[in-house]
Amino acid sequence: MRNRYLDLLRSLAIVRVVVYHVTGWATLTLIFPAMSVMFALAGSLMAASLDRSGVPAVARRLRRLLPSLWVLALVFVPAMLLTGLALTPKVLLWLLPVSDPPANYWGGLALSPIWYLRDYLWFVLASPVALRLFRRAPLPTLLAPYALLAAIEFGVLANPPTVLREFGLYFGAWLLGFAHHEGLLRRTADRVLVPLALALGAAGLGWIFTHPGPRGHDLNDIHLGNALWSAAFILVAIGRAPAGAAWVDRTPVLGRAVTVLNRRALTVYLWHMPFVVALTPLVDVVGWSHQDLLGLAIRVALVFALVGVVTLLVGWVEDLAARRAPELVPGRPRRSLAGRAAAAPASPAPAGAAHDLAAVGARVPGPRRAPERSGRVPG
Repeated sequence: MRNRYLDLLRSLAIVRVVVYHVTGWATLTLIFPAMSVMFALAGSLMAASLDRSGVPAVARRLRRLLPSLWVLALVFVPAMLLTGLALTPKVLLWLLPVSDPPANYWGGLALSPIWYLRDYLWFVLASPVALRLFRRAPLPTLLAPYALLAAIEFGVLANPPTVLREFGLYFGAWLLGFAHHEGLLRRTADRVLVPLALALGAAGLGWIFTHPGPRGHDLNDIHLGNALWSAAFILVAIGRAPAGAAWVDRTPVLGRAVTVLNRRALTVYLWHMPFVVALTPLVDVVGWSHQDLLGLAIRVALVFALVGVVTLLVGWVEDLAARRAPELVPGRPRRSLAGRAAAAPASPAPAGAAHDLAAVGARVPGPRRAPERSGRVPG
């Protein structure tokens, strides 16, 4: 059985990412550190996959991750090649983004969320070894990314490669997902977990407010504060996650929305930023200010509407990648065998023929930072 609370949390993270990219409100990153939450949930899912399938789970995870990227690349890479992108072997990184795929002047911003898939790919590849280390020595393994990030932030490691910075910033959240899967967070007593979360949160906020970035207190510019505050958030939001949230499905609209956002998370994440960039000129054309609430609300609604159209057109690729029957809109209620038999005019259904065929939800990953960081935007 899926935990609908975790599905809800993932859905909120996706919505928060989109709203943040439209509005640019730094406060949203403090209220809900969405990217770290998405990495933590993905880490928990990856650990579960490794337990079920072993190392082949890596290939299965990539199979679910990459097709949605290839659909995006099929549209945008030719467009970039026609508008100035050089045709070099690096273009092949759009097939397997182990490094930042090349982009031209407009694609660099519109396609900036690709960083999340790159990091996700790195973390998936590292997971078989990391999970083994985590089970041998949980605390040292969990502390290692934070120690790495601290070494970078305090100048011990000057000019580190991107891969080290990203492991320091987000792999700790991925490992907290391991801890959630292993039940370590759940078994940690409140007298330990609550003070730890409070200490990490206080340290994170202290660093954030004493080391503001170019956009003020935006977590995406303040890496150490981001990691500490996110760890505190994950300990509470995921470490004390309820076993389920049946109330989500008691409201059909909410339950359907959560299911759709989970099964189409990659599509929403990958396609929203091009629409954010495309609609930004409306601010000047229509005469809205950048902080006009009505204008922002209209732009958020337009972005979600356009993403909804794209989701109808290509979102089913996520179903094929997960080896599910493709659906235009996931989560449609299906009548049970009993219901269909009762509706048939011929003869009554035989005893015991009723079976529940209700549809189940699916997962996401599951991004962020500003254009000044390798041309990417925050998540």
